[in-house]
Amino acid sequence: DDLRAVRSLKARSERAALARPAGTRDLKRAPGGIRDIEFSAQLLQLVHGRVDATLRTPTTLDALAVLAAAGYIDRTDGADLADAYVLLRTIEHRLQLDNDTRTHELPAGPDAVDRLARLLGHRDGPAGTAGERFSADLRRRRSRVRTIHERLWFRPLLEAFGAIADDDGVPLRPGAAELRLSAFGFADTARTAAALAELTRGLSRTSRLMQQMLPLVLSWLALSPDPDLGLLMLRNLLTGSERRTLVSDAFREAPDAAQRACVLLGTSRLLGELLVHNPDMVERLGAAGARPDADAAALTGEAQRAVAWRTDAADRVEALQRWKDRELLSIAARDVLDDADVRRVGRELAAVADATVQLALDDVDPKVPMAVVALGRYGGQALSYASDLDVVFVYAGDGAAAAEEATRVAQAVRRLLNGSTPASRIFVVDTDLRPEGRQGALARSVTAYDRYWRSYAEPWERLAMTRARHAAGDPAVGSALVATVAPQVWERPVTDDDLRAIRRIKARMERERIPKGEDPDFHLKLGRGSLSDVEFTVQLLQLRHGVRHTETAAAIDALVAEHHLRTDDAEALRESLRFCARTRNRLYLVTSAAVESVPVATSELTWLARSLDTSAAELRETYRRVTRRARRVTERLFYGLP
Repeated sequence: DDLRAVRSLKARSERAALARPAGTRDLKRAPGGIRDIEFSAQLLQLVHGRVDATLRTPTTLDALAVLAAAGYIDRTDGADLADAYVLLRTIEHRLQLDNDTRTHELPAGPDAVDRLARLLGHRDGPAGTAGERFSADLRRRRSRVRTIHERLWFRPLLEAFGAIADDDGVPLRPGAAELRLSAFGFADTARTAAALAELTRGLSRTSRLMQQMLPLVLSWLALSPDPDLGLLMLRNLLTGSERRTLVSDAFREAPDAAQRACVLLGTSRLLGELLVHNPDMVERLGAAGARPDADAAALTGEAQRAVAWRTDAADRVEALQRWKDRELLSIAARDVLDDADVRRVGRELAAVADATVQLALDDVDPKVPMAVVALGRYGGQALSYASDLDVVFVYAGDGAAAAEEATRVAQAVRRLLNGSTPASRIFVVDTDLRPEGRQGALARSVTAYDRYWRSYAEPWERLAMTRARHAAGDPAVGSALVATVAPQVWERPVTDDDLRAIRRIKARMERERIPKGEDPDFHLKLGRGSLSDVEFTVQLLQLRHGVRHTETAAAIDALVAEHHLRTDDAEALRESLRFCARTRNRLYLVTSAAVESVPVATSELTWLARSLDTSAAELRETYRRVTRRARRVTERLFYGLP
């Protein structure tokens, strides 16, 4: 863990340095700089100092001298690193004296560089000005430092795994390869060493590529939350001749995509399995950044093309499932690799669901005008990876024949999407929010919905209908349902009896719906101040003030704009909504299970925290902080407490 932390800190520091305007002018943190030399020496001290007490010296130059004298580093390499270290420190000190400030950045302009070069003893000559000669010498020295740094780190590993035959370096002591692997974050280093030996052994094209890319692959896997998982999934990805060829070509021709694939493989077994089944997607991972806003109509067209050539019903369902899985993989990759906004993730998942439901409806071929209306988080376009699709089926028409046909269609759509086994499931379609719940008709006419809402609807159903949105099928029918129930949802006052009934439902959810084994104090959906609190509070405010928005975040913005919600209360609700939704999404990807609580198990909590670029302690503390603030708002605005 200590080695991993040091290496991770250096990698972050290097990335941050290169991202700043100074870039490679940073003498300390950029490649070939002071940190490369210090890290090389410190790493070798950590690896070998456990059994050789002579290496335990606190200064870099002394460490390099002892390492070279003891044979842990080539004497020429040691001397070059020491010379470069003295030079870089001299330049740094000269800059600080000259500018009277703590700096380690080379000047940008040629005149300033020339002045610095002369201060360091360089003069004009046949090879160029003093500044040009100084810059060329510094580039050469830093390149040499970087080369030695990478060789010190990776060459003994290559030799240990038998990836190269010649042995002109110093052999690692027993266990040193495993210790060095632990710095990359591998927990089971013996198994890792065996797996790497397997990947790099032999003369096949894939083996030769892995031999060449091992340093990069290790560093890429080290960027992931669980490098052990990443290596396991990489081995699976390279199993089978067709997959091996596709992936090898992608790794060779698109290193950016290869790096992103390694991070993804070490983040989620679920996403790793999707990559294994869709190896051609590896190359596409190189396209960083968000795509244009997802459009359900365009996605429906893509899905139709994906299944168009299939004639057998089972083949069409399989093709639809594969299309949906590929879209899920694309969305999750942007989420994990590009830190996509959680609202965008929710909208993209909802758009994929809309297209999938539309294709299912088309396949069933309804003989009456019919629509699927989305409710809950699906209606609010805030789907998570583990979300069910809360829907109601509605049709236009009267009579027993129309009702029978609509029921047939609803049953068939639900059966097609739910699948007969978990493996054949595309989405879980949940129709329990329909009038009268599981005892009610599966599909109703617009007229029947109107009659129900005028006479029988429960107060809590008004909250559910704040998220009603046409999702698939006949737009006129879907819009007719939303418009028909709107007066009962939005225009009726919220009475004291309504409030009591809604609060009763909410309190019962808090008491009864958290499954055994999940921590109620860290529940992301039903915990105090988490998603459920935010959604109930916002929906109640919407009903009271007639603010019509299906998306919770947009509704919060509108409530503030119309002066129905204080800005500090809004920010507390937004922060909890963002944090809980993002953490819940990542928890599903990391565990491949629909759990809703921040894990208690140390390993799962650590992987989740790493995936979110934080620590386990910080993650739990952030949960406490954001949910505590949101709960205070809920108690005041939803429960009416002082």
